[in-house]
Amino acid sequence: MVHGRNQERAYSVAEELQTIGGTVEVALGDLTDPDEAGSVAQKAQAWRVQILVNNAGPFSEHDWITTDPQAWATSYDGNVVTVVRMVQALLPTMLATGWGRIITLGSRAATTPQANLVDYSAAKAAVLNLTSSLAQHLAGTGITANTISPGVILTEGLLQMFDERARLLGWDRDQTSQAMADYAPNPVGRLGTGDDIAAAVAYLASPLASYVTGTELRVDGGITPVP
Repeated sequence: MVHGRNQERAYSVAEELQTIGGTVEVALGDLTDPDEAGSVAQKAQAWRVQILVNNAGPFSEHDWITTDPQAWATSYDGNVVTVVRMVQALLPTMLATGWGRIITLGSRAATTPQANLVDYSAAKAAVLNLTSSLAQHLAGTGITANTISPGVILTEGLLQMFDERARLLGWDRDQTSQAMADYAPNPVGRLGTGDDIAAAVAYLASPLASYVTGTELRVDGGITPVP
């Protein structure tokens, strides 16, 4: 089951999965809207989803001076409350079968807060906290709950951010490329990709990870220091 807010992109993913033999259904809806989230949840319940990947999470650059309380509330709603809605909706199916996987996307900002991502960092810290309490709640049920915390990932959103900076600062292509390379230096020596995160999701969803729950798996090229 493919969820998204953008019909074109969601159906594009569905078609890609169908070409390799998958059976796919699309559920469109904004998870910050209770009614739309309820519609998505109903489809997922009917599908009997037992692996839930909470990947919705609005991201924006805010600092302490320019961020009003509503921005904090919006970030919390998008990154935390959406998770709660989906977990509460799909847990009954998992509990009935005695097996399930709940995988939530966090961020390295949860443990190394960024001064320009204040509300986002705080919301992702809450994701780590709720994952820990959820794993304890699910003890003995056959359901695991974990968080994957990406580092800097080369996504469409990141590219747009650097394009905007290049426009404002007058960077040429070489300057933009260098700025991206300098943005998050790490021991691996490159920015992460969607495939890096997908591989971690696949591991936590698999039988190989049956003994892993309540933890944070950092996929960040080693940029986050060990506490």
